[in-house]
Amino acid sequence: MITIFTEWERALAACRLFAGIDSEELEIMLECLNPAVRSYKKNEYLAVQGDDLHGLGVLLEGEVMVVKENAAGERVIMAVLGAGDIFGETAAFSGARKWPASVLAQVDCKAFFLPPEKITGNCQRQCPSHRRLITNMLRIVSDKALALNKKVEYLTIKNLRGKISAFLLEHHEKQGSATFTLPLKRNEMAEFLHVARPSLSREMCRMREEGVIDFHKSTIKIKDLEALKNMIE
Repeated sequence: MITIFTEWERALAACRLFAGIDSEELEIMLECLNPAVRSYKKNEYLAVQGDDLHGLGVLLEGEVMVVKENAAGERVIMAVLGAGDIFGETAAFSGARKWPASVLAQVDCKAFFLPPEKITGNCQRQCPSHRRLITNMLRIVSDKALALNKKVEYLTIKNLRGKISAFLLEHHEKQGSATFTLPLKRNEMAEFLHVARPSLSREMCRMREEGVIDFHKSTIKIKDLEALKNMIE
């Protein structure tokens, strides 16, 4: 019989919620948690900002974009997620239990949702790794808070070049290479940094002309790391 574990083993193994739990224990735990898998088409919402939140989501396949919209209809991209990533974790245990942002499918996707009580409640089967699940959840929420703090840092940088430099340096450090691929398209990067797309493109072209960076589509090459760091100050 094909189970959630056997069909999406790779995505589940990459999920931080299940870090440190071996495959045998994870398969037992998923039988206990018994999440229902849902399918979504491209451009379909997995969650809508302001709607009731019934659990945190685990993306099994595909790619989604987490977006925040204000009353004027302006959109800010908070994150782009792939298979194994989770969403809704910051609100799953809050008193409001409302989706703080919308989650939009970039391609056809599959995901499941775990009610908070299944994560923190007593395990009926006494799964040995359930305590590890709770510890992982606490770590994820803490890391998410730090990531949101990083987002605020972007918004507090006054000049456009500083925002771009901080963004590129963050992904340079994450991928550990002078040449790396950004997870966002240019218009998505503009929304993430909350700047105009034409202004972003012009500034990146100036930085290329000055020999600081080079780029082709979403691939970036840092040519002068020190200069890029100085641009944030």
